[in-house]
Amino acid sequence: MDIVKSAVEQDTIRISLIGHIDSGNAADVESEVSSCVDAAPGLPIVVDAEKLEYISSAGLRILLRLRKKSPDLSIINVSSEVYEILDMTGFTEMMTVEKAYKTVSIDGCEVIGTGSNGTIYRINKDNVVKVYNNADALDDIRHEREVARKALVLGIPTAISYDIVKVGEHYGSVFELLNAKSFSKILATEPDKFEWCAEEFVKLLKKIHATEVPEGQLRSINSTVEKWADFTKDYLPEDVGQKLVAMISAVPEDNHMIHGDYHTKNVELVGDEVLLIDMDTLAVGNPIFEFGSIYNAFIGFSEYNHEQVMRFQGFDYDTAFRFWRETVRLYLGTDDEEQIRSLEDRSRIIGYTRLIRRSIRRNDTSNPRIREELEMWKSELIDLVKKYDSLI
Repeated sequence: MDIVKSAVEQDTIRISLIGHIDSGNAADVESEVSSCVDAAPGLPIVVDAEKLEYISSAGLRILLRLRKKSPDLSIINVSSEVYEILDMTGFTEMMTVEKAYKTVSIDGCEVIGTGSNGTIYRINKDNVVKVYNNADALDDIRHEREVARKALVLGIPTAISYDIVKVGEHYGSVFELLNAKSFSKILATEPDKFEWCAEEFVKLLKKIHATEVPEGQLRSINSTVEKWADFTKDYLPEDVGQKLVAMISAVPEDNHMIHGDYHTKNVELVGDEVLLIDMDTLAVGNPIFEFGSIYNAFIGFSEYNHEQVMRFQGFDYDTAFRFWRETVRLYLGTDDEEQIRSLEDRSRIIGYTRLIRRSIRRNDTSNPRIREELEMWKSELIDLVKKYDSLI
């Protein structure tokens, strides 16, 4: 029975290891592997472990010597049993080791959340899967799992992914969310719970913003928003563009947590517990940056076409507008219209800055509808930037 198969594919040596590799056959395996590598010197090497059932210390030493020939050596399609061996012996820290991922179908599954990097589907009554837009999303998944873990340690109630799967050509992250119901669904189907949703939504938001994050554990949102402004300024009158950049640059760094994509599809009721999901945008920064994102989720994306919010959140524009205003009122703890309007206007500055950049980068700006929408956002942004001298 073959224990090694090899091929050169797309300028890469692909070596498949099969069955058990131990002291009894390690010499033969190494001889075959060396022949494969010597036949195409200098090419990167990928070891496919899909059919590898066991590897002993003798087999591990083969991998170490192979890594000397190819420092970028990667091992793919590793079973859970073999991965455990590689993990315990430190190989997962020395080289790229990718597990074999089971496949999951989302055909007919309910969409329960949509974010900038992926879509969340309910695959059964207990579990959901977040399918990433990026087909090569393993690094994104690892990042989200890590920041979610940090958030949980810091006291933020969230779901932690327990498995990585393949969904078609994309990767997904599986979470246990037993009988979970998003706040968007509650608002759409149980309008009598509007006030309860708003209160719980703001309670969790305040908890997030009150959480101090040890330095270096999460990225700062400041540089991201500065990039939005630097792009958008070129589509505004020069003086307005310069002032916009200055206002955003003047917001000081802040070590308090923000979610970065906080809206009612990313807040779930699980039993009697409210959980935050879709954690890949987690960062630190001033809450004004959070409110810019919240404004867009409820109002900004849908100002030109009110049907947008129904497609995104599942409820109508009137509900979205009322929920946004109630969120601001409860967060500030006041009915003072001037204070509410001030936070709303400053949030809109951030929101429009992002929307203009996003639309220009993603859409055909020769489309009359896109042009009208852009002009509406630009007109509003210009007036707001002229009106205010500071974002906080």
